[in-house]
Amino acid sequence: MAKRIFITGTGIISSIGKNLTETLDNIKTSNSGVDKIQYLKTIHNPNIPLCEVKFSNRELAKMAYGNTERKASRTSLLGIIAAQEAWRTAGSPELGDGRTGVFSGNTVGGMDLTELFYADFMQDELAGDIKTMLTHECAESTERIADSLGATGMVSTISTACSSSANTIMLGARMIKHGLLDRAIVGGVDSLTKFTVNGFNVLQILDHQYSQPFDQNRRGLNLGEGAGFIVLESEDTAKPESILAELVGYANSNDAYHQTASSPDGTGAYLAMKGAIETAGITPDKIDYVNVHGTGTNNNDLSEGFAMQRIFDEKIPKFSSTKAFTGHTLGASGGIEAVFSVVALQKGIIYPNLRFETPIEDLGGKMIPETQLLENQNLNYILSNSFGFGGNTSSLVFKAFKDS
Repeated sequence: MAKRIFITGTGIISSIGKNLTETLDNIKTSNSGVDKIQYLKTIHNPNIPLCEVKFSNRELAKMAYGNTERKASRTSLLGIIAAQEAWRTAGSPELGDGRTGVFSGNTVGGMDLTELFYADFMQDELAGDIKTMLTHECAESTERIADSLGATGMVSTISTACSSSANTIMLGARMIKHGLLDRAIVGGVDSLTKFTVNGFNVLQILDHQYSQPFDQNRRGLNLGEGAGFIVLESEDTAKPESILAELVGYANSNDAYHQTASSPDGTGAYLAMKGAIETAGITPDKIDYVNVHGTGTNNNDLSEGFAMQRIFDEKIPKFSSTKAFTGHTLGASGGIEAVFSVVALQKGIIYPNLRFETPIEDLGGKMIPETQLLENQNLNYILSNSFGFGGNTSSLVFKAFKDS
């Protein structure tokens, strides 16, 4: 049984960059991905801003397959691009021995294609290509990602709303720890669809301006799309020169409070953070930075704030929400923010919480996120939160790698 789980690769695509380099460049210059809608055909344009990946499906197909005519859902294309980058940064290890798993989280599957097909089909039963429906389920994109990598081990998909990809990271770690796999490419992907935008609009939690996570005057969230994957490896197979960080803690809980709202007192968030910290074998005071879920909705930020006060008491670590840059990428958020956490440990940086102005009064007016990019930070442990609908809450703890 493996005792340690190392991260050896990272890959990301989002509204602020098609790879990790572009993403970091935009963070350093405080360039948010929130903008007017350019690619999604929706009645809400231009009233609702979104965080779209700034490429058409044809352009994404060129990046993923080298062929603009290759047919695939936007979800599959985004996932392939990020997973391929993670695989390359891990040194392009051999994946065809059956000992590498691919686990991806998402919520919409290929709905970006099937919702268009369905609209045409309702007008004319002979319209469109019925094969489009094969892309609909969430697992289809995971299979395409695995095929693009040549991975022949276990392939699985998790769909637990916004905690989906954080849960794939836990699944991969557990499979490795129990000796069932040597390596796992884990994370998640989601693309923007009419269904998603319409659904969140009905819930009245979309911000028609640029979101302000953890601000007293927050109005809601900006939806985003993208993908984030990391490569987990057993201590027996990871090459020291490839190790970026270590996954030391993880936990999932469910407060079963409401279908779409967190418990007001943050019970689920508290249990997830507490469990992850305990699994890591550390005390809360060891956490140097928290990448908060921080969606910008009234309920979520208040609930998460209460949970953090309960965990950390008066010694709240530095924290911020990177969703002010990428938007809320739903099933991809845990994977994208796992990449951010690993990079923060590597480079000693803490991300700014854009557009913060006023602390939340109900949290005592003392919880102030970092508003500037902090560099040259001595970071050892980072806590990353991903909280989903239905009360499914997950937290991860990453540790800086020390070759000892």
